[in-house]
Amino acid sequence: MNSIRRRLLGSVMTAIVVAALFQAASAYRGALQQADEMFDYHLQQMAFALRNGAPSQTAPDDPDDAEYEVQIWSPTGVQLFQSHRNPLPPQAVLGFSDVEQNGTRYRVYSIQTPVQTIQIAQDLSARQARARALAVRAMLPMAIMAPLLMIALWWAIRHALKPLERTRQQVAARAVDDLSPLPEADLPDEVLPLVRELNLLFGRVHTAFDAQKSFVANAAHELRSPLTALKLQAQALNRAPDAPTRSVAIARLHQGIDRAVRLMNQLLVLARQEAATNTPAERINLQDLVQLAVEEALPQAQARNLDLGVAPSQPTWIAWVMGHPDALRILLRNLLDNALKYTPAQGRVDVAITSDNGVPVLTVEDSGPGIAPADLEKVFDRFYRSAEATAGGSGLGLAIAQAIAQAHGAKLRLDASPSLGGLRVALVFTNPPATPQTPATGPGVKRS
Repeated sequence: MNSIRRRLLGSVMTAIVVAALFQAASAYRGALQQADEMFDYHLQQMAFALRNGAPSQTAPDDPDDAEYEVQIWSPTGVQLFQSHRNPLPPQAVLGFSDVEQNGTRYRVYSIQTPVQTIQIAQDLSARQARARALAVRAMLPMAIMAPLLMIALWWAIRHALKPLERTRQQVAARAVDDLSPLPEADLPDEVLPLVRELNLLFGRVHTAFDAQKSFVANAAHELRSPLTALKLQAQALNRAPDAPTRSVAIARLHQGIDRAVRLMNQLLVLARQEAATNTPAERINLQDLVQLAVEEALPQAQARNLDLGVAPSQPTWIAWVMGHPDALRILLRNLLDNALKYTPAQGRVDVAITSDNGVPVLTVEDSGPGIAPADLEKVFDRFYRSAEATAGGSGLGLAIAQAIAQAHGAKLRLDASPSLGGLRVALVFTNPPATPQTPATGPGVKRS
């Protein structure tokens, strides 16, 4: 009974049968009552018809009148007329009464006039048989209508469930890689939400498949060169004639391994970001996120003798944004990695949080070479590295940051830093919480 059609048919047919039985029982009882009243009325009319004189014969010609008994008595008790040989009791009860005579029960109506007493009796067994026949006739319409109504409802339910069957056939006929949306036209309101959710699911699965194919394609394309370089470096290490040459080859091999590991990590981050589902966003304290990211990047800055810190903001405040903490942390970490990687020694990297008409803006500025204006749009492409990019990299950092920003409804803007002379990256949030920004109470991050 897991079938909706069977459940509907079972419940509807049961309701029809119960209603039909109830209606038939009511019609049967009503027909019996009406027949009883009709027969009593017939007895009265026969008695009233005999008040003007007795019948001219003692036995009826009509066989249908054999169930009736007629007796007429004079005021002195003399029997003036008897229709059959089965006499009724001479003591008549005026009006209606039920009597039994010689094993037969009668329904009797008696009326008295100044000149005679009239008794009209009807055999109750024949009377009840005729009443039941009339009651059965009253039940016939319901007995005919109930099956017709069942057939009509079966057809209506079958027709109403056709959209479900059509949708099932459409899904069953699909190829394995066909994730196109199901048609939503002419679907009832009860089925449309299910089909829409299926289409959303197909979209998420399609996004995941695209991310998987993109990852495989990117990995196959980008890992070819690092792996080839590792093989060549291993061969160079194997051919090294002396210890100094072997040390140089080992160092280069380690650098190649580090680049391959970094590239693989970036590819995995990009694949996870592209396949991320629409999980509920959280209310995030942007200052806390920046402080954590800067503290994580401090060892890298100190190793290269770089000045890294959070620049003083406008009146001290707490910027709240809606988003996913892990994804925004990856975004900020990539921006800091790029800034620290391309800033020369003794350089400076500043992180600041400002407000633009109440909208939080996160900026990362450095004193590096910057990016040529012609390359500002291209650097967001995967694996693109500008001519100024001398440090080793995969060309995925800004592409990942752009994907995360777009997922949060934010915008990344690149331009020249007016204060440090290098690159300035601004992350502009467009979805801050409705609650107002509140003053900050904790200390800022100290510079390295």
